[in-house]
Amino acid sequence: MIKRLIIAIILLALIGGGLVGFNLYKAKMIAQFFASRPVPPAVVSTVEARPGEWLPVIEAIGTVNASQGVDLTVETAGVVKEILFKPSQHVAAGEVLLRLDNVVQRADLEAARTALELDRTNLRRAQELQSRGVASNVSLDSSEAAARASEAQVARATAIVEQRQLSAPFAGAIGLSRVDLGQYVAPGMIVTTLQDLDTMRVDFSLPEQELPSLAIGLPLDVRIEGAEQAFRGEIAGIDPRVDPSSRMVSIRGTIQGVNGGLTPGQFVRIKVELPKEDGVIALPQTTLVSSLYGDYVYVVRPKPADANAAAPAGADQSAKDAPQLALSQIFVKVGRRSGGQVEILDGIVPGDQVVTAGQNRLSNGMPAVVDNSVNPAVPGGNAAAAGPADGPAQDATNAATGTAPDASAPTATDTGNAGEGTASQ
Repeated sequence: MIKRLIIAIILLALIGGGLVGFNLYKAKMIAQFFASRPVPPAVVSTVEARPGEWLPVIEAIGTVNASQGVDLTVETAGVVKEILFKPSQHVAAGEVLLRLDNVVQRADLEAARTALELDRTNLRRAQELQSRGVASNVSLDSSEAAARASEAQVARATAIVEQRQLSAPFAGAIGLSRVDLGQYVAPGMIVTTLQDLDTMRVDFSLPEQELPSLAIGLPLDVRIEGAEQAFRGEIAGIDPRVDPSSRMVSIRGTIQGVNGGLTPGQFVRIKVELPKEDGVIALPQTTLVSSLYGDYVYVVRPKPADANAAAPAGADQSAKDAPQLALSQIFVKVGRRSGGQVEILDGIVPGDQVVTAGQNRLSNGMPAVVDNSVNPAVPGGNAAAAGPADGPAQDATNAATGTAPDASAPTATDTGNAGEGTASQ
């Protein structure tokens, strides 16, 4: 009985040991297989870093106003007797737009004119008598004073009559009427609006930090939200005082050549264009990755000669000799941003091939293959626009996959040469 138990235990130990040994051997072989297997290269699109012109801009939002625009009101109370304008009508400066009931005022004016005629007649009679030596100087002075007083009364009555009507202070487009015939209006009540739409202005605010960069005459790019049309203007005024509550400075610009494209009160987006700068390295914002450790980009660079992996069997000699590309994570110092571009102050040198998209699946030192047939940083990007990096990139692809290049297929360089030949013709 004991002998059978010992034999059973030994058999169980052998079986268990065999299973454990087999699992250990399997894990070792799997690890060895993946350790010796080459890492597949990541296919990336790149853009070349090169110095160029940089047009710095300051972005803001603002409101469009007419160069001259007022809400018209009456100076005195009364009942509306005539409305002499229509909505959206263009009126001339001084044109009468509205009249109030002025019967009493016109009667007073007529009485003042009658009194003036009488006083002028008395003045002429006194002057004639004075010339004959019949009237005294006192009588003549009294007649002159009465005539001047009557003239003042006529001017006063005329001004009162003119206050009973509303005239356009300048030429422009009239708005909607806010009163009706027979309505009683009081001083300060808005009758309509008048806007001079030939020249527009835009009012906006900028942070006080931007004040040293601003100057009268700087060009403006003004666009309506959601519209493609751009209006050109320039800064016409800068408020010398910063608002202490918001730390913003008020700016006013003028816009020429509107031709009805803008309406007072519209919301617009504004770009203040600063002087151009040369020798600035700018990259698309899609190349930049922000993290807790800082901003970085991925750069595609050739591996060192001793680090190039041997090409697999079946690849031709050109594929074996092709340099292998790898990704390098480079931390950069960024500056200003404008129009989808970001200024690189440090970390990138001219000629670097910077990855434009898909950085979340990349890692430092990872093999890479450049394919710019689809490049989000280049509108309409294609293989011909990829530049000189495509030739080694294709060789690296062939080396990684063990495929010899197809002599019948045109390369990116051939395509570029063909395009140049066609253009030269």
